[in-house]
Amino acid sequence: ELVRQAKLSCDFVVVSIFVNRTQFNNEEDFKKYPKSFDSDAEKLRQSGCDIVFAPGDSDMYPGTPEVKITFPRLQKSMEGRYRPGHFEGVALVVSKLLHVVPAQKAFFGRKDWQQVLIIKQLVGDLHFFSKIISVPTLREPDGLAMSSRNQRLSEKERSLAVIFSKSLYMAKEKLLAGDSVEETVASVRQAFDRMPQVRLEYFEIANRETLEPVQSVETNVPVSLFIAGYVGDVRLIDNIFLQEETE
Repeated sequence: ELVRQAKLSCDFVVVSIFVNRTQFNNEEDFKKYPKSFDSDAEKLRQSGCDIVFAPGDSDMYPGTPEVKITFPRLQKSMEGRYRPGHFEGVALVVSKLLHVVPAQKAFFGRKDWQQVLIIKQLVGDLHFFSKIISVPTLREPDGLAMSSRNQRLSEKERSLAVIFSKSLYMAKEKLLAGDSVEETVASVRQAFDRMPQVRLEYFEIANRETLEPVQSVETNVPVSLFIAGYVGDVRLIDNIFLQEETE
């Protein structure tokens, strides 16, 4: 989908494939992360990608990096809170990738909206040449957000995983119907309490631009709903916009 969107506005599309060790705060998660280069490359060929840029670890990290880029405001909550060091790794590798491939436009999925905001902050603060464009999350027919990690789910776990997207859309309906933020958060937690096979890590209702938690839903404040948790040992994240999904 990122390639499809890129081809709508760009003449030449490059896709990077690199599983970046520095953004994994859990070594076991890094080892188990799906790595399927051949099938990925074939999908990219069929989608019209022009070049696959697939560097090795030693290409991206010829030595131990000492540079650290932090985002005190944007990384203090959610993924930044539960995955310490994650966004420092993201910022470092994205900086490297945009130096090596100085794209006019760079496309990122909205499944990790916090990451999108951090990359936009990075690009703006460091005057990168690239314009960052976010692409709406693609979903399976039952609503589960598409993710590489879904490949690790057993058939039973896959059926349970849909609680994440269902909880987001249930919460959205409640908020739009006038329920309070407090009532909505309680409803999501209760839904997870009824399913001991899954574990909720966080559910946040926050300002879409600042990531600050909101106490109430105001018409002039863009709001997003964020969720993360575990099905077995597989960690999943998701989010949706409360209002109309615009860039």
